[in-house]
Amino acid sequence: MWGPEGLDEVEAELLGPPEELEGKEILEIGAGAAQCSRWLAAQGARPVALDLSHRQLQHSLRIGGPVPLVCADAGALPFADGSFDLACSAYGALPFVADPRLVLREVRRVLRPGGRFVFSVTHPVRWAFPDEPGPEGLSVSSSYFDRTPYVEQDEEGRAVYVEHHRTLGDRVRDVVASGLRLVDLVEPEWPAWNTSEWGGWSPLRGNLIPGTAIFVCERD
Repeated sequence: MWGPEGLDEVEAELLGPPEELEGKEILEIGAGAAQCSRWLAAQGARPVALDLSHRQLQHSLRIGGPVPLVCADAGALPFADGSFDLACSAYGALPFVADPRLVLREVRRVLRPGGRFVFSVTHPVRWAFPDEPGPEGLSVSSSYFDRTPYVEQDEEGRAVYVEHHRTLGDRVRDVVASGLRLVDLVEPEWPAWNTSEWGGWSPLRGNLIPGTAIFVCERD
């Protein structure tokens, strides 16, 4: 899944037709518990799941599945140039780094010529609205252009969660500046079958404002 709307890669084929994934070496960045990598492995691909969080990768070990796991910083990928055919990231890594160009340049470096990188993030327009699933989440409450990060702190004032806001234009410029070519920008519509409501996500909001932005990029 590329996001809470429920857009499935089987349907979207943003990485390519499923039958063409077999044998491809694919890097999943910000893999969490490596759910996407396990799906890729089931298609015959050869994924590597990378995440900065050791605990998240431990969850993957408990779940099981033949996927290599790497604990590393997405801004300093521990792989040789041209190691992968494809790369992907579903809500992983990029929203949580202050300079996403570091990650994008590293992804470009480890991709082979013609390689594709697809990543999804919260749609930037969401930052202007409260993170509420009901009507209160439909009124603009802050400036879309305010790039102040969202920070949660513990009782001692230490940051335990940080998410960075980039406008849609920022994201496009980041991709271009990294040397990748933007092939497509997908904004999934909320499907009729999805009646789920959790956190700030709901059919009410999803039918009115975009929730996810998916960037399809290629290395020349």
